Amino acid sequence: MNTNIKYILIAEDDPRDLQLTMAALDEYNLVNKISVVSDGEETLDYLYCRGKFKTRPPGNPVAVLLDLKMPKVTGIEVLKIIKADNNLKTIPIIVLTSSREDPDLIECYKSGVNAYVVKPVDFDEFMGAIKQLGLFWMAVNEPPPQMAPEKTSIQSGVFISAGKK
Repeated sequence: MNTNIKYILIAEDDPRDLQLTMAALDEYNLVNKISVVSDGEETLDYLYCRGKFKTRPPGNPVAVLLDLKMPKVTGIEVLKIIKADNNLKTIPIIVLTSSREDPDLIECYKSGVNAYVVKPVDFDEFMGAIKQLGLFWMAVNEPPPQMAPEKTSIQSGVFISAGKK
């Protein structure tokens, strides 16, 4: 994926939720424009091109679908790190979670989330919501131009999460 190709990053640790999300996006032929990570640490490694993602093509996703309840680094921690980084803060973050907890909702919006979507229990509602999200971020929304990355302490590996399990 080079900087000219639009793609969505999905950060989801539940294989069933990931499978449903991918099935919904597949209806609009968007699956080939998806990168997937399974926990908060991998999400950050992906975005900062480090670890197993060190050689991935440069460029930011047009959006991140972010689960809140992930291992290693929580979704809220990932959100805060992204929104605090000048190179990443313009990436739209869509929290896709089963949490209807007011504290989670409030904390996400305080931290700069672009949208908060509660995973519907109903299969058809879930599929419809994911299809709408995929179409909007891939076809309608115009992402900001890619800029040359600045060096940050997080990129150079200084960030240490207190949220590791």
